[in-house]
Amino acid sequence: MGDLAIWLRVGGKINESLNYVGGDYEMLLLKKDVTYSGLRKMIAKLLNVDESVRKMELNFETGVPFKPLYGVTDDRTLKLYMHHARQESTKYFLLVTVGEESVRHGKVSEKAKTEEQNLSDSYIPGLDSINEVPNVGTSSNVAEDHGFPELFANSYVNEMPMEMPSPGRSLFVSPTPIPSFVDVVRNASEGNEQGTAAEDVRTTPVEPYQNVPPIPISVVEANVEGSGCGDQTCVEEGIYGEGGILGDIEEHRIFRSKKELMTCVSITAMTEKFQYKVFKSKPSFVVVRCIHTSCSWRVRAKKLVESEYWMVTKYEKNHTCPTDFKPVRRRQATSWVVGECVKRKLINPGRVYRPRDVMDDMKRKFGVDISYSVAWRGRECAYDNLRLGMPEQSYKLLPGYLHMLMDTNPGSVVNLEVSNGNRFQYLFIAFAASIHGFSYCRPVISIDATHLKGKYRGVLFTAVCHDANQQIFPLAFGVGDSENDASWSWFLHRVKSVFGSNPALVIVSDRHRSINNAVQEVFPQAFHGICMYHLLNNLKTKFRNKTKELEQHYIRAAKTYNLQDFHVLFYTLSSAVPGVKEYLEAVGLHRWMRSHAPSRRYNIMTTNISESLNAVLVKVRELPITALVNEIRLLCQKWFHERRTKAAGCTTMMSKDIEMKLEGRKDRAQAMGVICADQYTFDVVDGDRNYSVDMALWTCTCRKFQLDQLPCDHVLAVVRKTPYEAYDLCSLYYTREFWHETYRGVINPIPHISSWTTPQQISEFELQPPDVRTVTGRRRKRRLPSMGEELPTPKCSRCKERGHNRATCQNPIALHPTDEAGCSGSNLPTHQPIHPSDQHSTPQL
Repeated sequence: MGDLAIWLRVGGKINESLNYVGGDYEMLLLKKDVTYSGLRKMIAKLLNVDESVRKMELNFETGVPFKPLYGVTDDRTLKLYMHHARQESTKYFLLVTVGEESVRHGKVSEKAKTEEQNLSDSYIPGLDSINEVPNVGTSSNVAEDHGFPELFANSYVNEMPMEMPSPGRSLFVSPTPIPSFVDVVRNASEGNEQGTAAEDVRTTPVEPYQNVPPIPISVVEANVEGSGCGDQTCVEEGIYGEGGILGDIEEHRIFRSKKELMTCVSITAMTEKFQYKVFKSKPSFVVVRCIHTSCSWRVRAKKLVESEYWMVTKYEKNHTCPTDFKPVRRRQATSWVVGECVKRKLINPGRVYRPRDVMDDMKRKFGVDISYSVAWRGRECAYDNLRLGMPEQSYKLLPGYLHMLMDTNPGSVVNLEVSNGNRFQYLFIAFAASIHGFSYCRPVISIDATHLKGKYRGVLFTAVCHDANQQIFPLAFGVGDSENDASWSWFLHRVKSVFGSNPALVIVSDRHRSINNAVQEVFPQAFHGICMYHLLNNLKTKFRNKTKELEQHYIRAAKTYNLQDFHVLFYTLSSAVPGVKEYLEAVGLHRWMRSHAPSRRYNIMTTNISESLNAVLVKVRELPITALVNEIRLLCQKWFHERRTKAAGCTTMMSKDIEMKLEGRKDRAQAMGVICADQYTFDVVDGDRNYSVDMALWTCTCRKFQLDQLPCDHVLAVVRKTPYEAYDLCSLYYTREFWHETYRGVINPIPHISSWTTPQQISEFELQPPDVRTVTGRRRKRRLPSMGEELPTPKCSRCKERGHNRATCQNPIALHPTDEAGCSGSNLPTHQPIHPSDQHSTPQL
């Protein structure tokens, strides 16, 4: 093939109906080996347009109703357009849109452009300190030395310790106002100089949430259900839907691959109750006919030149086979076709969908009987489709996904670190919405790690805190190999570089030795508290014979606010359980009890918020790496929208949970007596005890007021007798304004994988799975209980006994169940079982 002359339509615009209106016509001669970037330069030169100032997008009309416009965005789509233009150049005009009007993926999005403009002119409070972190990992010209473009030279590397936890390379994606990027950094073992400070590429602070209007519920729910990689959008790209076939076979329809074409043919055959056979199949075309020799039904399709797309060129849809002709079996019901049919039922990772359910659904919808093995393999194919392929393929997609995450969520921090051989080692993600919201939350962070259950295992690190409404607020997520000193140190260094180090910061965790070492290294000035519940389990294990006394006195001693009350309770605990005093003092009294804590822990005495988040992600942790990150993003996106809407509808001064708490305290305060000493000092009588309240110093002798920054019962009793306002005595962290500001940020959806636009360096980089030993066979999904932990036993809803559930119950059920009086529903006498100890007893006379 030689050169190609194409027609251009320029100077017009695309209306809401996706029609190109107005403009003039130009002609352009394209070389056979023209590239996408070369075409853009030619058009810019022809129109005298500066691409750096004005946007230019290319599309062409397909002539099909389901996708009237097709964007020319890279070399692959350019070849697809040239294939159409060679057939009929006067039909396929190349539509050039220049200026503010733009089209992406076939539809106009004015709202997206408005939000993008708001993102570039805004500022995130608290992020200025990130720029001040020195770079000890690489010089600013490392990217240039490896052949990267100028954009990659302005790389920003988070603070790292001098002894890097990674022996290999790091891929850093940084929050900048320019497009996101991946900077490949080699460590000192590969010959690069270290210690050079990084350039501060953020000359203008970024605040992605200024003047962003609230998103309606219907829009966000559609985004949550229909965006990303492993969700509804991927399902809609398939063939079968709830209403039948998504896109019937018709002439000139284009399929993304031959496999997708044959899947559509197979589902059509199952739906219309017939069988087909492949008459001819070549790399460039395929012919499919009905299995009956006299039937005229057939499909012919060919592969488009220089692409992977296939187009139906001829389709005879009418059957002429005899009506009494019935195939013996449906051989088109392969595992892949079955997976396409049932995959929309597996969108929710937590849904239990057994192979037996697959067999029943295929029988009910298509009248096809399939074996158990085909149903199981079909379900696995559906899982692989929804989860972006096998685990190995998921790792290769991760760099591109992270690039799109940064592109759609400006200001987010993503850090991907690899070892030698481009093998995955660490991943850190903090959404821009979480970075913004943490400034309006109490500075108490709960950190924890939970095991992943996929093929390559690993652990998921989480950092969360409480919002104004006492709900879980996710801050950051990380993935590593295991819970060790290196991985925890790496994760906490990332947390510190993003969220800073507040002097009043409190970190709460369990007693894992690696967590303790990492916190002392990264946050030496922060107070590190211990989860009260985990310490109680350790006590139960060490003092097994005194668990009842331990639980009764320990919890009261840990939660009390008053120092005098603590000494009494601690003395009682020491007397009841010998040896526990020395054990708790060795741990550190200030680390597990509220009254001795040097910093405010507020009401966060445990890591329950971390454990609750782990419970929400229990099924998600089975997914491959890219699907795992996508489900976490979807969860955070859903939470942020729901809570932002709830906070916007709040009409009280405080958040809803705090308002309920204050109402309960006000009711108890009505029964208390107040004696005034002077203008600021009061004596409150609470039953048989007196408490002193100083309104000038905001103190109460119960210490609940000053530790929680929320009026206690005694302060509210004083408020009833004085002109003071209860709301003025509450911390700003509990107010409606802080609650709303916490969720002001928006976590934006990520487009389907077919619409990703990634730089060449990222698309060519193949991330390999971690170098771990994989275990064959069925992997463990239930975790081992912690030391001293008692797992609840299931209770059967059928026979009411413990140890099994209804699905595995084998106990017989009485036909006439007895009531509480021991009488059955009939007049027949009931026989009570005889206890073994009563079989040989002497009857009473």
